[in-house]
Amino acid sequence: MVAARRPRALMLLAAVLLVAVPVAAATLHPVDYLALQAVRRALSDMPGSRFFASWDFTGDPCGFAGVSCSGDGRVVTLALGDPRAGAPGLSGALPAAALARLSELASLSLVPGRVSGELPPAVAALPSLRFLALAGNLLSGDLPATFSPMLRTVDLSKNSFSGRIPPSLLLIRSLRTLVLSHNSLSGEIPKLVSSPLVHLDLRNNRLTGGVPPLPATLVYLSLAGNRFSGRVGGVLRRLPRLSFLDLGGNWFSGEVPGEVFSFRISYLQLRKNAFSGELRPSGRVPAGATVDLSHNALSGRVPAELAPAAAVYLNGNKFAGQVPREIAAAAEGGRMRVLFLQDNFLTGIGVGGVPASAAVCAHMNCVAPPPPVVAACPAKGGRGRRRPPSQCGGRRR
Repeated sequence: MVAARRPRALMLLAAVLLVAVPVAAATLHPVDYLALQAVRRALSDMPGSRFFASWDFTGDPCGFAGVSCSGDGRVVTLALGDPRAGAPGLSGALPAAALARLSELASLSLVPGRVSGELPPAVAALPSLRFLALAGNLLSGDLPATFSPMLRTVDLSKNSFSGRIPPSLLLIRSLRTLVLSHNSLSGEIPKLVSSPLVHLDLRNNRLTGGVPPLPATLVYLSLAGNRFSGRVGGVLRRLPRLSFLDLGGNWFSGEVPGEVFSFRISYLQLRKNAFSGELRPSGRVPAGATVDLSHNALSGRVPAELAPAAAVYLNGNKFAGQVPREIAAAAEGGRMRVLFLQDNFLTGIGVGGVPASAAVCAHMNCVAPPPPVVAACPAKGGRGRRRPPSQCGGRRR
């Protein structure tokens, strides 16, 4: 009976040892161990952050906050900073040389903070890197010329990167999400975009020129707040999967392609450009959509196909004629919560009483807005009455 208990006792002793004895730091590859030490020396918690509290190198670095390791002791994930919304970030200089030594790294992220420095190719082109997100810091300089061919997501937004978008970035066969917004990038979008992008966000940079053909896989496209110009209708027609499109604040011209209104688009933002001509939607916009075509040079009649939208901004154009009864009814019934028609050449508004929650504006047209519409227009929409007859006699339709 004693002999029968001995194997069981040995097994229990082994189990206790496995639990009680911590995994030695040596189980992490020495190169990665030294790299993490260098990361810790380079970066600090901002006031209120305790991200590095768990980074005690007398223990196992694979158990540190933000660190994940493979079975053979290589760092594969490095998520620097507390990811909770509103949590303070990190400060210091990006430890590029240390990061470049993490040769098996598949995911590198950095929460918004005050980390400065440049992004060298040695980091961006790590051979296994699939996820790179360094948004909301103080990184600067040109984007690297080469990136990992394995990348699926790149988010370098809200930094101070400058220079041009490297052509190699838009040729990565696995890239699905690219966010470079809120930087100081200049020049044109590279002519060849072969990455199967689903999400492309380049807003608020200094980009110029036209827009090259884009992949039909796009669902989200934002080019707002740049200096793009020329016609873009031919590009948009080939993006049938779009659900979000923002081209506001550029110098685009020509007609708005009718096809975009029939896409499954929930947000269509073309404000503050130079689009012209009549709107000829090829179908009705999806129910609940936001359509903002304000401050262009669009003319002709307001199309009834906009009636299913929840918010329609047509102010600051050259629309003429009467508002379709279907759109007026949508505003009266509260299905269309915002209808801005001011600063056009309309001769009939046709909107009666509207719900208190609705915002409807129609001043500065060729007819005075009905009293219920005047009352429903918020102060920021302006409270003018109608255009002088001299302007309406020479209006362009």
